[in-house]
Amino acid sequence: MEATFLTKVVLPLALFVIMLGMGLSLVPDDFRRVLRHPKAVAIGASFQMLALPLLGFAFAKIFGLEGALAVGLVTLALCPGGTTSNMFSFLSRGDVALSISLTAVVSLITPFTIPLLLGPAMTHFMGEAAAVKLPIGQTIVQLLAITVVPVGIGMFVRHKAPSASRRAEGAVKVLSIVFLFAVIGGIMRQNWDKLPGFFAQAGLSSLALNVVGMALGYFGAKSLKLGERQSITIGLEVGIQNGTTALLVTSTILQNPIMSIAPAIYSLIMFATGAIFGIFVARRVPKDADTAPPATVPSAGE
Repeated sequence: MEATFLTKVVLPLALFVIMLGMGLSLVPDDFRRVLRHPKAVAIGASFQMLALPLLGFAFAKIFGLEGALAVGLVTLALCPGGTTSNMFSFLSRGDVALSISLTAVVSLITPFTIPLLLGPAMTHFMGEAAAVKLPIGQTIVQLLAITVVPVGIGMFVRHKAPSASRRAEGAVKVLSIVFLFAVIGGIMRQNWDKLPGFFAQAGLSSLALNVVGMALGYFGAKSLKLGERQSITIGLEVGIQNGTTALLVTSTILQNPIMSIAPAIYSLIMFATGAIFGIFVARRVPKDADTAPPATVPSAGE
């Protein structure tokens, strides 16, 4: 698979399909819920959009990442959660409604915050000249087109044809995972001879960002008096990021394959760590939690 085809066709298409699938699962009530239950959403969004980027920057420094490798890790920390976090929230008996709402809200904000915050990170790790290569306005437009637009299309289709949308959700999710692994495989193939060194440099930092992010979200939410299911969901939303968005920024927009190493490694790691986290926390949820009040139970549109 040639680099140009991978970054210019497969990767944007993968993210478009993922966000379309998210749109197919959303209903307007997912956004209204933010107003009805602002505390949980505010806590989750704050951890994800403020604390996680600081963790990414800190781990890049702690593990001695330099240049493009460090920028790749920070880019990942700036991204929203994805449909994978929604899936793990369901399997871990978390608050799926909260998970979907958080993913949707943060996904609408990050097309603006990623370019604005990534510029200073590039300046710090790669120098002034590198920051100039980040076209902020163009990056915002591209991220909106490839994330927000398909979500809107998916929601419109869901409104017009709810039954067909629900039937299509499963196929779209499988297709998005296939696309994701195709992208990761292509990136690994392009840098095959350098992979041992990249894993040595970026593997531990990617793992740390993933695991510490989940722990921070989970225990931070509990310390702020949220319930067990909400804490599980916030742990997963903070700890499992949309690696495809990070790969789009690093590979397609910035066209730097070295920056893509940490997001690619992270995207592989998160399935194993997410499963382990889910097994651990699901046992802490009471068996009658599935009969909890409607505020924490997914609506019919989810």
